[in-house]
Amino acid sequence: MIKNIYLITAFSDTLKGGNLAGVVLDADNLSNQEKQRIAKEVGVSETAFVSQSKVADFKVQFFTPLEEVDLCGHATIATFKLLSDLGYIQDGIYRQETKAGILEVYTVNDKVMMQQTLPSFHGKVPFEEINKCFDNQLTSVALKNIFGEYIDLAPEIVSTGLKDIMLPIKDYQLLNDLRPNFYQIKQLSEKYDVIGIHAFSLEAKEHKYFATTRNFAPRVGIDEEAATGTSNGALTAFLNKLNLLPDQKQIDITIQQGISIGRPSQISTSITLSKDKQITKILVGGKATIIKKDAINF
Repeated sequence: MIKNIYLITAFSDTLKGGNLAGVVLDADNLSNQEKQRIAKEVGVSETAFVSQSKVADFKVQFFTPLEEVDLCGHATIATFKLLSDLGYIQDGIYRQETKAGILEVYTVNDKVMMQQTLPSFHGKVPFEEINKCFDNQLTSVALKNIFGEYIDLAPEIVSTGLKDIMLPIKDYQLLNDLRPNFYQIKQLSEKYDVIGIHAFSLEAKEHKYFATTRNFAPRVGIDEEAATGTSNGALTAFLNKLNLLPDQKQIDITIQQGISIGRPSQISTSITLSKDKQITKILVGGKATIIKKDAINF
């Protein structure tokens, strides 16, 4: 059987940046085993498979080279940009059926924004265990906040669709100097049943970015990822919980990721807050660019 595989870079409007995703349309007749085999052959961090849905506009499944995951931000952005470019959809609001639930996706002005699940917090991780995950061992998790002051924060597990450990890093330079030990990160991720570690600093090279991030997920076959939608959604929720975001009812920020691996990416996040500053809606998105279409025989 031959299927067309689209390769798309998400969270970037150039071919040199962003995070690569595979997308397979009309996947209704593929078994999960076949989808897993295709994802492994495509070899990028996630491949999305689009099928018909009885409860939403589309059903989308996400596979890493090793396993199926509940949700993937950059593959969602890639999928709906492709559907738009091919004329399947126009600017508007659509619903995708995922293993994380039925979530809204917004397409407007060449940009795709996807709804995340409301944040959940799953406890802190001892710093001593985090420290084993990096060969240049960290001395603290002091973070320089937006006012230039250092504050002590504990790593914490947060999810807006997938669980990650949020790891505060004090500044941009130390973040980029991190030397991850992928074996130790995998062991820690399995212990706490998370996708991986999402390290962040509230410093960036350019003022238009609110934060810089790096994401390590060897447990699902991704040593380091250029752009992660769900992780940056979780980060935005974490920053809101810590009162490190602007005091507004709706907060829009842009996060940069992928610099350390030569694929700079720009991730937009948006949260809407209630009067008591609880998140009532969270969106993550950006632009995407189609790289090529290949036929795969399996």
